[in-house]
This record gives sequence, structure tokens and C-alpha cells, in this order.
Amino acid sequence: MTPPDDTEAAFQQALERLLLPLAQLCLDRGHGFPLLAEALKRALVAAAREAHSGAQASRDISRISTTTGLTRREVTRITHTPPADASPRSSPATQVFTKWMGSRRLQDKHGHPKALPRQGKAPSFEELARSVTRDVHPRSLLEELCRLGLASFDPVTDTVTLERDSFVPSADQSRLLGFVGHNVGDHLSAAVANLAAGSSGEKPPHFEQAVFADGLSADSVAQLRGLVTEQWRGLMAALVPRLTEMIEADERAHQAGDPPPRRVRVGLYTFHADAPAAAAPSSPDEPDPS
Repeated sequence: MTPPDDTEAAFQQALERLLLPLAQLCLDRGHGFPLLAEALKRALVAAAREAHSGAQASRDISRISTTTGLTRREVTRITHTPPADASPRSSPATQVFTKWMGSRRLQDKHGHPKALPRQGKAPSFEELARSVTRDVHPRSLLEELCRLGLASFDPVTDTVTLERDSFVPSADQSRLLGFVGHNVGDHLSAAVANLAAGSSGEKPPHFEQAVFADGLSADSVAQLRGLVTEQWRGLMAALVPRLTEMIEADERAHQAGDPPPRRVRVGLYTFHADAPAAAAPSSPDEPDPS
């Protein structure tokens, strides 16, 4: 068993490593310690409130103050002040894109999204757009998809074609930051939950594995990215239609009194950087056992 002091040292090292990219993000956007400190205080209060969710509500302030080390005054201020901005929600245009990607009836025999006539009976872009929302005109949704570079419109054939197989907007910084918060936040939440389960002898609840290698040239890294991109496209082609089928089946089977629906996020990423000068090349690590 690892001595407690070693565990605390490892925890501090892990914490500093996690905070470094956040600090870089703050500095890149012109923010220093005050913004990060406020965000950390809010996160501590939210985590403490969740940890004591079944306790008597009348003593929340004292309980949260004791757990977090924040003063009662700070806890009161935070609990009565809404965060600066809300989590970004999926827009109708991106919902249309996702449904187009995931619906088997909108795919050709090779599993690729079909080009759709702009108007008319199903399958058409107009029918697809109205199946997502009737609050926004299909023409407006088409214009937004074209603006985001997700689709193109051919006026000669009056058809709409998807231009990309994933949605990461290039010019909308607010939504990009939303993706960072949600994607990295869920990844970190999965890792923390797996650590908590491991410390209590339980099976890790989330799938999380990685492969690490060093001693690679820039050309090799570029080849690796191409390989991973190819694997991601294959995973998306298999995963999105299956998820769509599951959602539709669960909606049909839902009954009053059922537990609230679950959400899931599946991701894949690569990261590369210059290795420390003293690092020796090594073979890829074995995947984590979780």
C-alpha cells in the first residue's frame, strides 16, 4: 500500500498538471488569478452541495463552509449569485446535422449521408428540418448550416449536401469553449469517478484507456493523426446510427415514473508535444486496466 504522504504528493502533482492547461487557457484569453479563483470557489461549492445532497437543507451554508474551507459569507454569496453564463445548448441547426448524420434512412448503401432535395416529401431537407423544430424556418436552418460549413446548397439541382462528418465550428469561440468545457469536463469526471471506485474496491464505472509513446518524429505524428482520424470516422459510422436507434426505442418504451434518462459522451483524442530533452524513447504503454 502506498504511504499516505506519497499519495498526497502524487495528488498534488496530478492537480498541478491538471491546472496547468487551465492556467494557460486563462492567460491566453487575458485572465489571471481572480477569474480562476472565482471559478474554483464555485466548483468547490457545487461539489460540496452534491456530496451532501441528502442532508438537511437548512444547514447547507455551514456544512459547505466546513467542507470547502470557504467562509460562510463567501458560500452565501456564491449560492445566491448565478454563474456568469449558462452552458451552451445544441442549436436547431446542429440538431439537424446530427439527425442527418445518424438516420439510416438518410444514408446511402455505403452509410454516407445522402444529398437531399431542398423541398418535398421525405426524404428532403425541408422534412428533416421540420422533424427537428417548427419554430425555425427550414431556409434559415439551411443558411446556418451553410454558414458553419456543414452543408452546401446547389441551386441548379435544388439539393442540399453535407460537407463534413463532424461538427466543430471554426469561427464561433463561445461554442468552441462550450465544447472544451463539456468534453474535457466529462473526461475528467469519468477519471475522478474511476479513482473513487478504485479506492473503495469497486469496478470503475467508465471506460477510459490511453496509449502513450515517445521518440517519434514529426512525420510519424502526422501519420498517427491520420490513422486516428480514420478510426474515429469508423467509430462514428457505427456509433451514431446505433445511438439514434437506442434513443428512439427508449422514447417509445418510456413510462411515467421511470428513472430520469441518462446521457453519454464518447470521445477520442490525440495530443503531441516535444518530449523532455532527457527522456529516452520507449515502447507504447499497455492500455490502462480500467
